[in-house]
Amino acid sequence: MLKLNIQNETSRLRKVVLGTAESNGPIPKIEDCYDPKSIEHIKAGTYPKETDMLDEMAAVLKVFRAYDVEVYRPDIIKGCNQIFSRDIAFVIEDMMIEANILPHREEEVHAIDYIWNQVSEDKRIILPEDCHVEGGDVMPWNDYIFMGTYSGEDYPDLITARTNVQAVKAIQDLFPNKKVKAFELRKSNTNPRENALHLDCCFNPLGKGKAIIHKNGFLVESEYRWLVNFFGKENVFEITKDEMYHMYSNVFSISEDVIISEQSFTRLNSWLREQDFQVEEVPYSEIGKQEGLLRCTTLPLFRD
Repeated sequence: MLKLNIQNETSRLRKVVLGTAESNGPIPKIEDCYDPKSIEHIKAGTYPKETDMLDEMAAVLKVFRAYDVEVYRPDIIKGCNQIFSRDIAFVIEDMMIEANILPHREEEVHAIDYIWNQVSEDKRIILPEDCHVEGGDVMPWNDYIFMGTYSGEDYPDLITARTNVQAVKAIQDLFPNKKVKAFELRKSNTNPRENALHLDCCFNPLGKGKAIIHKNGFLVESEYRWLVNFFGKENVFEITKDEMYHMYSNVFSISEDVIISEQSFTRLNSWLREQDFQVEEVPYSEIGKQEGLLRCTTLPLFRD
């Protein structure tokens, strides 16, 4: 049996699923895209090439190996984008919850069946059909579970709205001992600079009581202020709209003091080092063109 343990975003990582760019398929048609940033790059002729994305993911794999992290990969589905393993499932405490993902991405979920089947049956959770949720919107944080959501009436029209209020309630029911804190996110099908696809696109808690945040990603100012107060203004790194667009908040913690970050995030990486973090820089900007970065491509299974 595979033991799971995720209490937060920053304890020492031992086991993780890293997505794959292998057999990623052709450039998608615009009508098949799930986010405005991919559409922007398809129109500009700058959509990422599979070879570049394979190189980028290999750089992350190398970092994980250097820190003695056990890495699982999804089974390869030919012609399928399987980069964003955070979308398909997530772990809270010792439970693995299958994400109710966009309907035409279901085959991605089955690519990790071999992991799912190693988890004790009573620790595998499939939520009711009306609960939409993806792992990028779910952040276990000790006594809390932070969740991104969208409750506007136009929810059905927004392909960028991935987690609904029914899912927030279901997670609260599953973990009655936790405080589930939901945040309304700004959504746009057409403008990537006005779209927080998931909570981790505008917020990320770090070790040492620090956090990265982008104010405009939150629809309700009081919810943004709650987070800033929770961490303390002096501990929060505020990112600009442009930095959010480039996915500055979507870094990944291996431990309380080790963070994997994109090599071009100069302002952020300098600040992290000033806060005494060890920053492992990798090239990941091609993957970032699909509105996801380091946290999006990883599914942690076990942290100390």
